[in-house]
Amino acid sequence: MPLDLFNVGEPIADTKAPMDVSIGERWSTRRFRGRLVNPANRRKMTIIVVGTGLAGGSAAATLGEAGYKVKSFWYQDSPRRAHSVAAQGGINAAKNYRNDGDSVHRLFYDTVKGGDFRSRENNVHRLAEVSVNIIDQCVAQGVPFAREYGGLLDNRSFGGTQVSRTFYARGQTGQQLLYGAYQALERQIAAGNVEQHARTEMLDLIVVDGRARGIVARDLVTGEISTHFADAVVLATGGYGNVFYLSTNAKGSNATAIWRAHKKGAYFANPCYTQIHPTCIPVKGDYQSKLTLMSESLRNDGRVWVPKERGDNRDPREIPESERDYYLERIYPSFGNLVPRDIASRQAKNVCDEGRGVGAGGLGVYLDFAEAIERLGRPAVEAKYGNLFDMYAQITGEDPYSVPMRIYPAVHYTMGGLWVDYDLQSSIPGMFVIGEANFSDHGANRLGASALMQGLADGYFVLPATITEYLADGPFDKVTDEHPAAVEALQGVQTQVQKLLDINGTRTPASFHRELGQLMWDMCGMERSEESLRKALDRIPEIRQEFWTNLKVTGDWHSFNQTLEHAGRVADFIELAELMCIDALHRRESCGGHFRAESQTPEGEALRDDENFAYVAAWEWTPEGQPPVLHKEALEYEYVHLAQRSYK
Repeated sequence: MPLDLFNVGEPIADTKAPMDVSIGERWSTRRFRGRLVNPANRRKMTIIVVGTGLAGGSAAATLGEAGYKVKSFWYQDSPRRAHSVAAQGGINAAKNYRNDGDSVHRLFYDTVKGGDFRSRENNVHRLAEVSVNIIDQCVAQGVPFAREYGGLLDNRSFGGTQVSRTFYARGQTGQQLLYGAYQALERQIAAGNVEQHARTEMLDLIVVDGRARGIVARDLVTGEISTHFADAVVLATGGYGNVFYLSTNAKGSNATAIWRAHKKGAYFANPCYTQIHPTCIPVKGDYQSKLTLMSESLRNDGRVWVPKERGDNRDPREIPESERDYYLERIYPSFGNLVPRDIASRQAKNVCDEGRGVGAGGLGVYLDFAEAIERLGRPAVEAKYGNLFDMYAQITGEDPYSVPMRIYPAVHYTMGGLWVDYDLQSSIPGMFVIGEANFSDHGANRLGASALMQGLADGYFVLPATITEYLADGPFDKVTDEHPAAVEALQGVQTQVQKLLDINGTRTPASFHRELGQLMWDMCGMERSEESLRKALDRIPEIRQEFWTNLKVTGDWHSFNQTLEHAGRVADFIELAELMCIDALHRRESCGGHFRAESQTPEGEALRDDENFAYVAAWEWTPEGQPPVLHKEALEYEYVHLAQRSYK
């Protein structure tokens, strides 16, 4: 690897987890040893929480209830529009209600293995422990989980497991969980403990004497740019999947908050770890703006197949069983259609590359419910998946009860994010990062139904218990608008906003975003190679150069201007894309969602290189023109031993 692409810095380590006790005692020990903040002092402290999805909404509500002054920021008109509302399939918890062999240790094991041995054991075990509390919390809030006939909470299976541990509310689990967090947040707003800032976007982090002390934000309705201060800042702004333009994320989802914090000193960990979801409605046209997910829960009863022969364009109902290839069941008999997402996605790509794909352009496979309808009856299938089937029918014009769904992999989730320690604190003291915005729990591949688990674990249970260690030294000296760091940050934002407006070129932000996204999908998508990544790294600087010389942003920044909003986000995506490709190029192994063509087993599975790459890649921003600095955090496995993943 040429040294002009990056430099190697000092190793980094998480020193917050108590390693002198067994893994099952580390979380309780950390909570006991951590310093507390008494109720009287909490009232003197302010915490900024950016984002109101499951992680941010639950954190702001919990911190407000604990007695802190909380300032909550979101760019939507309502917290209910956070992208968490779109999650469909369910939330994992090691309750073992089915008595099928589940346990905290099995959830821990499945998650480490599912992440292809690239996550921290300590964080994952804590997540498994806390999972059992989340369900009780949500039931108490009134979340309407599905129940069995006798009234007990129902469970179903998700990819990468052989037990049923996923709690769900039909295909609207994210919506119902978010509404629970939203109600808790609104209660604290009404009580005066949380100050709300709707339709407000964070554009920079204010760092004073090495500590995070506030943010610069823009009111998206009036255009006003202002500073806000606190004793600590919490980022809960989600993932960066929209760097690919087409993804299952909401159109507004972006990387601006975490990227600008990265440029202020927060390390960015494993940016190349992006997840491709195997169950998405295929792309329909060249000008499609986003993709729609079909829940992984459908793979419980739907069977994935393609014709055995290339170019078989018959109506799927006319293709007999003997001429169908249920390829996941054939290749992975132990897990069948419930293999992890990265594996299911690559196999879908493989059969389509062989010319056996279905639908327009041959980029699709069938997800067939005929057998389930015959076995269970249509009413039972409707009860489980009815709203998902309705959504599919409205989008495609096809009836999935009578014709198999067509699905194809698409960008969905990002396992990379800002580096945090066991306390969820970033490399900038006083800035904490929770939910999908951090990197901590999923390794190189997230198992289905674990995003909701992590978001609520971080917000309700982990952050409120760990942030006290930092705040015990507070309250800190007050910071005002006149502080040099605040003035510099505010002026920096104003300068960049004006620069975007002054270019006055010929291309829209959307055109740059679409070009960048296609490049990333082709060169750094489901499969990466030395050649493709170098091509991307040659092209991205050219896109950046044209962006800053030929961008067209109409209007001004003193009013509502969505083109300006998009332009700022695309500028950040371009820089992030370059780091993603550098990270993917330097990691000369395949693991989970990061699949290097040069590193695979004879059967075409991901081939890790544990000797050289069993570490977290934590990247440090350097001034423009300088290569980023790589800090390695060694990963050690004491309780789940390194092994080649097998789901056969």
